[in-house]
Amino acid sequence: MSIILDHVYYVYSEKTAYETQALKDICLKIGDGEFIGLIGHTGSGKSTLIQHLNGLLRPSSGSIYYQGQDIYDADYSRKELRGKVGLVFQYPEHQLFAETVFEDACFGPKNQGLSKKEAQLRAFAALRDVGLPEEYWYRPPFGLSGGQKRRAAIAGVLAMKPEVLVLDEPAAGLDPKGRDEILGQVAALHRDLGMTVILVSHSMEDVANYVDRLLVMDQGSIRLDGAPREVFRHYRELEAIGLAAPQATYLMQELAGRGIPVDAGATTLEEAKNSILQAFAKIRTGRL
Repeated sequence: MSIILDHVYYVYSEKTAYETQALKDICLKIGDGEFIGLIGHTGSGKSTLIQHLNGLLRPSSGSIYYQGQDIYDADYSRKELRGKVGLVFQYPEHQLFAETVFEDACFGPKNQGLSKKEAQLRAFAALRDVGLPEEYWYRPPFGLSGGQKRRAAIAGVLAMKPEVLVLDEPAAGLDPKGRDEILGQVAALHRDLGMTVILVSHSMEDVANYVDRLLVMDQGSIRLDGAPREVFRHYRELEAIGLAAPQATYLMQELAGRGIPVDAGATTLEEAKNSILQAFAKIRTGRL
């Protein structure tokens, strides 16, 4: 088991007039190799939660364990933890600062105490893993496209060889092509490297397409936890807390309500297309 949160609470500005409870009794287990989506309306506690995963924020109460060890034990190195649990913030291109993309990717490993050669080898591997063509490696990062900057920023985190990769809205602000490319690359990292991935997103379509497990946050608590198609069956409950289901779910619910024998639980366009084709094949052949 990678990460366990045991009855975690977090309060901003505790014991002041601005006190705000951001997390309430979070009990969560994140297994090795999982691909998890995290959704919730603005202010639901998503960003606060992920900043607890590598010790950037300390719980007001409760415990956090990484690979079985309490990360707040006196002898535990949270600096090392941040190399194992890599966090890519929203608009990660704002994390780019070096003169070239390659130098930026070298920074994390150097900060871990690796030699120049070891840091460079890590940077080479990470830039290849994110699919950024070599022609861009020695250019200033600020001249890259939005999607290329995202890849460069993710490479800077990957170069530290994290076991868990946490991404806060990695596709925010990108055009559809750039969004598909960056999310496809994240999915490839999960598949090819066996990396645990936690994807924070506002896009129901994106989490339906990519993740295996979906967490829904509301008012600092985890409201729903399950496979995407199971979570999206509760679309009325999601609507009540300011969220929605993928458009495919609404389409399939409408068709099923009209008596067409489709999979009402379909959440992706591919699932919906296949189910509709099968349903109409049955109708044409009179097998209903």
